[in-house]
Amino acid sequence: MGIVLGTNQYGKAEVRLVHVDRSTPRHVITDVNVTSQLFGDFSETHLTGSNAAVIATDTQKNTVYALARTGGITTIEEFALRMARNFVDKYDQVTGSRQEIEQYGWGRIETSEPGEHDHAFVRAATETRTVVVTKRGDAETVISGLTDLTVLKSTGSEFWGFPEVEYTSLVETTDRILATAVSARWRYGGTSTDHDQRDWDKAFASVRQVLLDRFAGTHSYSLQQTLYAMGRGVLETHPEIVEIRFSMPNKHHFLVDLSPWGLENPNEVWHAADRPYGLIEAAVTRDDLPADEAAWAGIAGFC
Repeated sequence: MGIVLGTNQYGKAEVRLVHVDRSTPRHVITDVNVTSQLFGDFSETHLTGSNAAVIATDTQKNTVYALARTGGITTIEEFALRMARNFVDKYDQVTGSRQEIEQYGWGRIETSEPGEHDHAFVRAATETRTVVVTKRGDAETVISGLTDLTVLKSTGSEFWGFPEVEYTSLVETTDRILATAVSARWRYGGTSTDHDQRDWDKAFASVRQVLLDRFAGTHSYSLQQTLYAMGRGVLETHPEIVEIRFSMPNKHHFLVDLSPWGLENPNEVWHAADRPYGLIEAAVTRDDLPADEAAWAGIAGFC
């Protein structure tokens, strides 16, 4: 029985970067966290310790900063594609690259005088925008997404009809609070040419709005049903997206029993429990397009 080196990759994780666009007096900031990884024939560094083919992780870190300076950051999708192409196209020993970026939102501070400030900001939306770009040779895959989009419905949700098996204690309900923190990732089809022609900001805003619309508009009999409605809505609206995956915790709210004090509780007073919680994960896909499990490798928390 022999011993061989298996699949491997390496890079620089969590490079924090804030880019300030000062091209006009009205500044634009982009706050990101970048993880860069490379694939290729790097077996010698594992087997003999030779680093002759290794693009140092510190070099990858500096490349993040340099490409932000030379080309700015229009969207995290465009920046991740530019990073991946830089490594794969520049170095013969690099056959592939994976670039993962998280973006943290900032909004302009609204002041009494004169209104929106040109260079003062406040933390904006609760969710984090994400992208993972994988490039292997000429093939490019873009998976955009968001995490921690926290939403709640105070009615329009039921949960009943589940089997009364051993240890079941949950009481059926036809009126409950439904709350979750949506983490969603969606994979785009197409080629590098298609990617270069996309309006990534417009697509992201549209997908986010569809998710909110379907969450709000679906009378829910389970969080699973709501999840599927959200995914189906995205695929119906965006033909360029081939699949979307979700990880959604059920943020439980339990009706407080006020009867010991002679008080009724007509679904007004709830206890918000943080744990344990139900965790619902699923993919919604088109049935006529191939899966790409390699593109999802390393994305934790999605089935």
